[in-house]
Amino acid sequence: MPTALPHSPSSSFSSSSVARFGLGTAAVGRPGYITLGRAADLPAERTVDALRERTHELLDAAYAAGVRYFDSARSYGRAEEFLGGWLAARPEAAAKVTVGSKWGYTYTADWRTSGVAAHEVKEHSVAVFDRQITETRALLGRHLDVYLVHSVTPESPALTDPALHERLAALAAEGVRVGLSTSGPAQAEAIRAALALTVDGRPLFSAVQSTWNLLETSTAPALAEAHAAGWLVVVKEAMANGRLADRNATGPDTAPLRTAATEAGTTCDALALAAAAAHPWADLVLSGAATPAQLTSNLTAATLTPTPADLTPLTPMSEPAETYWRTRATLPWS
Repeated sequence: MPTALPHSPSSSFSSSSVARFGLGTAAVGRPGYITLGRAADLPAERTVDALRERTHELLDAAYAAGVRYFDSARSYGRAEEFLGGWLAARPEAAAKVTVGSKWGYTYTADWRTSGVAAHEVKEHSVAVFDRQITETRALLGRHLDVYLVHSVTPESPALTDPALHERLAALAAEGVRVGLSTSGPAQAEAIRAALALTVDGRPLFSAVQSTWNLLETSTAPALAEAHAAGWLVVVKEAMANGRLADRNATGPDTAPLRTAATEAGTTCDALALAAAAAHPWADLVLSGAATPAQLTSNLTAATLTPTPADLTPLTPMSEPAETYWRTRATLPWS
């Protein structure tokens, strides 16, 4: 039976589709990432084979639960390889899912978690696009439905380089939905700049993947504009890299979430994801689960549909964007 949020008798958490949730592979495609608590989530030996097995286990569980969107990136270590192998081994599933990936960062950690100057290096150039689209195609084959410029900020050449725009328009003409992901305190500015881009009189982009969560809400108006323009809108980092998980949501900044989740009889992660999915502009919300148990908990968000009135007690959690991204920059790779 649907569960109602407390103090909101006119609204309820009724069942919504699991298909509104996707699975991201950032946390399992490489041994190191910035999600909090990874030591408890991953195998003691984070070998390629061990993480391939974990990725396939998660993909199987997500597909069985009804998830039909899977997200990857060139910089997620071997995530595209793991996803491509899963798709090849499960042709029936492959025919029913949508696959998105990203280019623009190069993975440079060489399967290490420490002693690395940089885990990934960003470059939004024609040369990197040409190289990485070839690499992505080799690993995913025909299973590439959405291809995003990774982590665009207002100063990115992806917003100003005509030669790159021509390459992206050509990819879109092949039937791939071309777009961008955004990061940093000026996400809204980057989204609006991208909305204005055209090639031969046609909009260049038709998809965006942005960070929105209860701590970082600054993108909402721009994402609503993107949705109104017909773009696919995907929410990433709805759990703030683990800051909104039950095991980490222990400080005063997350007290409203703990209280609401307890009173509603759900978990912090499920309510955080449901809060993102409650926005009419959010087509998909990504889970970044690293274990099957986390995925199961995350997907209970599909049974929750909070109204704006339900979410009002959580609004004090929102931080200035600059504060949020400054904190995110301090999260250690582990």
